[in-house]
This record gives sequence, C-alpha cells and structure tokens, in this order.
Amino acid sequence: MNRNTKHATPPRSGVAGFSLIELMIVVAVIAVIASIGYPSYINSIVKTKRAAAEGCVSQYAGYMERFYTVNLRYDKDAAGADNPVVGATPALTLDCAGPQNSGADYQFQVAAPTASTYTVTATPLGAQLSRDTTCGALSIDQAGTKLPSTNGCW
Repeated sequence: MNRNTKHATPPRSGVAGFSLIELMIVVAVIAVIASIGYPSYINSIVKTKRAAAEGCVSQYAGYMERFYTVNLRYDKDAAGADNPVVGATPALTLDCAGPQNSGADYQFQVAAPTASTYTVTATPLGAQLSRDTTCGALSIDQAGTKLPSTNGCW
C-alpha cells in the first residue's frame, strides 16, 4: 500500500462567474428599489427646503418685530426712512435669504407694511415651485398668522 496518495482537485469544467440571468435579476431588483426610493428622496428634499423657508420667514418676522420695538411702527424708522427689508428690491436682505441658503429656492418679500401691519411671504422658485404644489407660498403676518394653515405646511 502506498500512503503517499495525492489528493487532487477535480478539474474545472467551466469558467467561474455570474450568468446573464443572474445579472439581469440583480439589475431588475435595483431598478425596483430605485423607483420606490427616488420619489421619497425628492419629497424629503422639498420638505427640507420648505422648512428652511419657514425658518427664514420667521427670521424676517423677528426682524420686523425688532424694528417695531425701536421705531413703534413697521414701515418707517424714527427719521422717516423706509424699512430696509421692504419691497421687491430691498436695501437689506437677511442672510437666510441669500443664494447659499434658501434664497435660491424661495423669494422673500415684505410687501408694503403699514404702521401697524406687515406680511412676510416666501414664494417658491424653479424646481421647488413645480414640486411643492401642496403648500406653495408661505406667509406670516404681525399677529403670527401663518398661511397656508392646511396640509401641515407649517
């Protein structure tokens, strides 16, 4: 008896790898997962940008209240000069409304305040306008009334 027998591995009959059917199944599974996940991702982006706009509108409202505290009116200061955040092209833009923040997706405006009232509005622009059809423009006034008040926009 010869104890020095070699244990040889059986010869391979084919090439190792994945078949075309297996690869197609993997691609199909990835496509199904992506088709479910992409709308959810876009919805999250829309909500995040809306939340940033809500914060900016609140900052504008805070600015207006501080302006009122100093000048006892919303539209003009004690010297008679207009409030610098008022109008379509304001002299002062808050940092939150800059293009690096929410200014690329929303336009912020304090439209024609009176001595005792104001309304700050954030109007969606571009892709945000077409994607955020539920809420649209967000606004707040001197009494803290937030519009739209439905659909959980605020």
